[in-house]
Order: sequence, then structure tokens, then C-alpha cells
Amino acid sequence: MSGYDGRAGHDGRGGHEDQDGRGGREDVGERTFAGLPPAPGRAFAQTWWGRAWLTALEDGALDGAQVKAGRRLARAGAVGAVSVRPGRVTAVVRDRDRTAHRADVLLDVLTDVQWDRFLDLAGERSGHVAALLDRDMPPHLVEDAGAAGVNLLPALGDLEAECDCGAWDHCGHTAAVCYQVARLLDQDPFVLLLLRGRPEAVLLSDLQARGSAAAVVREAERAEGVDAAEAYAAGSILPPLPAAPGLPQEAGRLPSLDTDAPVPAGLDPAALEILAAVTAVEARLMLAQALREDAGRGAAVAGRWTLSQDAVRLAAGVLGCRPEVDGPMAAVIGRLAAGSGRDRERLASAVRAWTYGGAHALSVLEEEWAVGGEVLARARAALDSAWEADERPVLRVCGNRWTAVGTGVQLRLGRDGRWWPYREEGGHWAPAGEAAEDPATAWATVWTGDTEEASS
Repeated sequence: MSGYDGRAGHDGRGGHEDQDGRGGREDVGERTFAGLPPAPGRAFAQTWWGRAWLTALEDGALDGAQVKAGRRLARAGAVGAVSVRPGRVTAVVRDRDRTAHRADVLLDVLTDVQWDRFLDLAGERSGHVAALLDRDMPPHLVEDAGAAGVNLLPALGDLEAECDCGAWDHCGHTAAVCYQVARLLDQDPFVLLLLRGRPEAVLLSDLQARGSAAAVVREAERAEGVDAAEAYAAGSILPPLPAAPGLPQEAGRLPSLDTDAPVPAGLDPAALEILAAVTAVEARLMLAQALREDAGRGAAVAGRWTLSQDAVRLAAGVLGCRPEVDGPMAAVIGRLAAGSGRDRERLASAVRAWTYGGAHALSVLEEEWAVGGEVLARARAALDSAWEADERPVLRVCGNRWTAVGTGVQLRLGRDGRWWPYREEGGHWAPAGEAAEDPATAWATVWTGDTEEASS
């Protein structure tokens, strides 16, 4: 590159010893990287160490507008060849009017004492050296080095700027160089180590002389996987995982197997569709239980069911994953209804209960039991506290079922102590939602206020 002679500087950042003890070795080395192509529509840093480099720039620069200008220049491919040597990065950056500016970004090199500490830490685990050779920066190594006073990554204010445009802080030209360096760091973390004072060959030679890296350098293949401690350490450095998706309104719909292709011998397409549909419904039920705050108390997804329960489970898979059931599937539903001792209407109601809570919800639909003792006392106390005195409906109780007179709403107490909302539909009580820990919540699930509520 024109404009400088490529030699290490003598300002305490170039690798020669100076009065304050900063500096390193005479064999400092230098690497020059060809200009990278424009980077439209992509992030400049893909790795965690590349993002840390940019954070030091973006949080430390005094003028955010200059940082944005630099990002635009780098994205447009305005940064030429980049020279990296201990303590300094240099490149020529062209403005939109094609005016060329030499821009330098400076970072303190590590002292010999600091390098000795780093080499000791890197040599403690062969996985550290292997990761570096694989062009990966182990987060555990960076954290341990920082705790020992060896800061590999720049912190706030560590990236200093020099530019022939006359700016005294980061300008668009030096910021553009920083963004380009982030792309180089993504490809090779040894660029950072060179900037801190040691080229790759020197580092590996020092490690091998200590007997730390010999086995790793000779190793043709290394074991797959990531060191557990490094994976755990990365949790505090990497960005957080995205939020988990919410519960889908219904199980996934399956494609029809009713095609013109010949059916292989021994395969029943309708039975295969049922198995796939049941799997989708049960997967949704498992997710619903996992997302509930009281996960673990609800109905079990898998277990030993009676023939009647298993028929409902299979029917839920069919009815829950198809908007319309006809042909062979309709015949299957008819067989399931007959085999379970229900007509189609009762089977549909049972399926509805199953989708809300599996076998527990089905038992609440079809079993009435007498509530007494402490269970009854707790139920009455919960019901008394569910409404204000002037809003409490008249409740008619029959076993574990409390019907709010004149509202079309019923609450049922399950044997597990949870409350299930029911709504009157066509002269029958139908399940209307998932269970709740208290009757007030279950009531809110189904009560709309559209019917005339009786006063107490």
C-alpha cells in the first residue's frame, strides 16, 4: 500500500520496547488483506468476537453520525487493502467523491508479561489451541485471560483513531476501517492476536516450545464437540436466544394421502393418516402442558388408557387435524364412536374435552362424583371469594358440578383440585376451555355477560 513503508511503528504500539514497558518483540510481522467486496444487506460481524470489536467502536465513538457514515462506506466497498500489524490497522478509504484518505486504528499491544500469562492459559487446555487453529475464539479463554489482566478484545475507548482528514476522534474513514476489520476477525481471530502484538507463527512456536501445542499441531483429526465449560461461558457473551413461539391455535394440518399413486401392499393410508394426526395433536398437548405455569399437574400425554379413552385419543387426532372428515376417514370415526360406546355427537364432545386436557379432562366430562370433607370446604371457600357479594351468581350444585343459574355457565371440579369451565350448547354441557387453579379464572374463560345473570 502506498503512503507508508510497512514497518512497525516506534510509538509504543509497534512492538518495540518503549519507556513505559509496553511492547513486544522485533519479529512482529505484518499481514495485508485485499479490499473486500461491498456488503449490502448483511451484518458486518457474525461471530461474538467480531461483535465485541464493533461494540467497542460504536459505544466509544463520540459522534454516532460518523460511525454510521463509516458503516455506509464499508458497506459500499470503499475500504481498500487493510494492513494489520501490532498496535495498528491501516487502510485507504475513499469518500463518495473518490477522495482518498489514509485511516489508522490503534490498539495497545500486550506486554511480554501479559503474553506469558496468555500462553500459560492457552496451553492449559489443548482445546483452546485447537479452537484457534480452527479459526474460532474460545470464550472461556477470553474470560480467563481477562481475569488474569490480559484483555484481548478492546473495551470502551480502546480503539484510537488517526486520519489525514484531520478529525481528532473517530471519523467516517476510521469507522469504515473498523467495520472492515470486523469482517476480517470473523474469518480469522489471529488477526486480533497480531494486532495485540504476536503473529500466528510466533504464537504457535511459543506454545510448542512450552510443550502445550505440540500434540494439537500434529493431530490430524480432533474430536467433535465443544468443551462444556466453554459452551457455558459463551452464554454470558452470545446474544440471548429468541423467545419461544407461543402455543398454536390448533394442531398442524396434515397433507392428504389420497392420491392417484398405487398403495403399497400392506399399507393402510387411512391408518397412517390417523397415526400422523394423533402425533400432531399430542405434540400440541405436550407443548400446552409445558407452557402452563403449573406444568406437571395436568393430564399425562402418554400412559395406559382404557379402550374408551384410546378411542377418543385416536379420534382427536383425526378430527383435530382435518377441517373435513369424509370417505375412509369418516368410516374410521364411525368405528371409533361405536367401539367407544358413544354416538358421534358424544364422541365429538369427548374429543373436545381431550384436546383441552387429555384423560383428566375426559373424566371431568363423563364422571360425576360426590365432593365432601376438606375438598368441599376448600371448594366453597374458593367459590365465595370468586365474586364480589353483589355480583355472585346463584349456584346450583350437583356432585362436583356448580351451575350458575340463568347464565349457561357451569364449573366442574376435577379430582386434581382444578376447575374446568363448561358452556351450555344445544341443551348439553360442553367443555369450554382448559382447567384453572381457581373458579374465578375458569369463570372468566367462558363468561361473556351476554345472558341475564341471576342475582344472589
